[in-house]
Amino acid sequence: MSDRRERLLDAAISVLGERGMRGLTHRAVDAAAELPAGSASNHFRTRDALLDAVVERFAARERAGWDEVAAHVSPTTPRELAQALTVFAHDATGPRRTLTLARYAILVEAGIQPSLRARLAETGARVNAWFTNWLRIAGSADPERDAPIIMNHWTGVVLHQLANPDPAFDPSAQISALVTSVVGPRSVEASV
Repeated sequence: MSDRRERLLDAAISVLGERGMRGLTHRAVDAAAELPAGSASNHFRTRDALLDAVVERFAARERAGWDEVAAHVSPTTPRELAQALTVFAHDATGPRRTLTLARYAILVEAGIQPSLRARLAETGARVNAWFTNWLRIAGSADPERDAPIIMNHWTGVVLHQLANPDPAFDPSAQISALVTSVVGPRSVEASV
């Protein structure tokens, strides 16, 4: 991928996270990338072509992010898993807020445009595989069942914080309660 194209797509992701789907225009991307007018339309002739490329770039960035996380994090207990999810929630609603907002905008758009789902499904499958493995390592007796329960809750916690920011945001108690109630009891029963 050329540096200019990558710069445009990263700018488009920022525009999407800051202004939503309606704010994603060629002109807005040019301005955010600090490139001459017409740069985005030279690379992406239509808004649909721009959006397809944004989804592809977003998926690549998300995969790279999860690759980095998976290389450094491997929770071995329900408590460690809850702590990791809390750190991720703070990161998603703090330093990576714009990227997370872009993710939610893309997810909503995929509900309207089924053609976007394939790339998102590929990235989602990879993240789900890592998380399912983390659950297995942390002691889940049924990680395939537990993964969507925990991740759907996490997604809701993050979405709520993005929509209604609370300066005192601390999801640790509820994430810990959920993880230990979903993962903990069955793993204890399974080992008896």
